[in-house]
Amino acid sequence: MQSTESRPIPSNVDPSEIQKFSDLAHRWWDPSSEFKPLHEINPLRLEWINNVVPLAGKKVIDIGCGGGILAESMAKRKALVTGIDLSDKALKVADLHSLETGIQVRYEKIAAESIAEKEAGQYDVVTCMEMLEHVPDPASIIKACARLVKPGGKVFFSTINRNPKAYLFAIIGAEYVLQMLPKGTHDYEKFITPAELTQDIRNAGLIVDAMKGMSYNPLTQIYSLNSDTSVNYLVACTRP
Repeated sequence: MQSTESRPIPSNVDPSEIQKFSDLAHRWWDPSSEFKPLHEINPLRLEWINNVVPLAGKKVIDIGCGGGILAESMAKRKALVTGIDLSDKALKVADLHSLETGIQVRYEKIAAESIAEKEAGQYDVVTCMEMLEHVPDPASIIKACARLVKPGGKVFFSTINRNPKAYLFAIIGAEYVLQMLPKGTHDYEKFITPAELTQDIRNAGLIVDAMKGMSYNPLTQIYSLNSDTSVNYLVACTRP
């Protein structure tokens, strides 16, 4: 169940980012809403994670879980899932959907750094998807993920590359031309190159196992995983 006790807002959070997604929280599980891209990429990222480490029976934490799309899908694969976020509204939506479906997920309002202090080394799998580009200090989140995972456990990240093509596709294309996302969803300056992410991962004591690109074809309106990391990409890591 979700914890709603009042906590001080941690330093590694942009209140405008929390508000941005809180304002849309009631539409999280509407597959035709602003969250349509998340619904469409979720099967891809779920299968990739499950192929790297079979989820059944694993203790998993999803950092920045939002309305619970990934968290709930991992729980359907028989994982024991905790989802954390700092948006009360998103967590309430996630909790309600979990009650409606009967798929059990533990949701809690807590920062990644805070839960890493309480539950260090307790998780087989840590996921942090589409979040790093929305926080002031992504390296701090990566370190928290590294603390949460057990030795030998897996950590998964996804984010957006920072280059002209990513600006064209993720902001101009997705937000303004195709209107797949609300204008202002992303800040180009917060995008993260694979080299930067890899360095932060290594600094946190993790080993990079694999990197995948994720592309969207506007003609077929289909997402796919491939080797093109120029826009969206995913990384799998291990804590040695």
